[in-house]
Formats: sequence, C-alpha cells, structure tokens
Amino acid sequence: MQKTQIYLGKEEHEGLRKAAARSKRSRAALIRDAICQVMLKPRAAGVVAIWDGDPKRASNEHDDAHGAR
Repeated sequence: MQKTQIYLGKEEHEGLRKAAARSKRSRAALIRDAICQVMLKPRAAGVVAIWDGDPKRASNEHDDAHGAR
C-alpha cells in the first residue's frame, strides 16, 4: 500500500469523520472504498439484458401502442 495526502474542505472532512464514526471504519478505508466504487469499478457498456427470452414486439411497436410517438 502507498501513502498519499489529500486536502478536504471543512464540510468534506466533517462528513468523512462522521461517516467513519458511524461505520466504525477508518477514514482511509472509506476513502479507498469510494475511489474503488467511483473510479475503478468497470461501467456497463452496451446493452444490459433485463429480459431472458425472445422479444414479442419491437420497441417502436410498444411506443406506438402507448402513444409515445
């Protein structure tokens, strides 16, 4: 692990301090988790499947049926 230093505003520092106290975790652990979640987590690319099966109608048919056009 490498050491780094960051500067926080008063609100950020106080919020981090309170979050660490609530979660009973170190401020460093919370910062590492936040970096992983925001910067290092791969984002979904392309279409995300929410249906397992053959489509019954095309999306434009759905839009026409529900007045979206």
